[in-house]
Amino acid sequence: MTRERDNALFVSSDPLISRYQQQIVALAAENKIPAIYAHSNFPKVGGLMAYAADIDSLFARAGSYVAEILKGAKPADMPVEQPNKFRLIINLKTAKALGLTIPPSLFIRAEEVIE
Repeated sequence: MTRERDNALFVSSDPLISRYQQQIVALAAENKIPAIYAHSNFPKVGGLMAYAADIDSLFARAGSYVAEILKGAKPADMPVEQPNKFRLIINLKTAKALGLTIPPSLFIRAEEVIE
């Protein structure tokens, strides 16, 4: 990231990556590289923004799956579902530190703005 002087960074959602979220956010900030993350925790620890699956809706859906299984449904016969609700979270403090102006059209779409 620093050697190639990337203009931006996308960080996917992965348990290993999430484990190092503090270090990844610090490295991006130190090198003034704007980053978007696929996990909602990153902006809460200083990342610029996240576009991530809504964890609450995933847990609610998981509860429905458990209920179906307890009623006798076979897990192998149940469809695999993808997330259908996503959240955009913007960290305004980080945007200012990077010298970025967030367009109003993006603020309108954000579910959460951290100041």
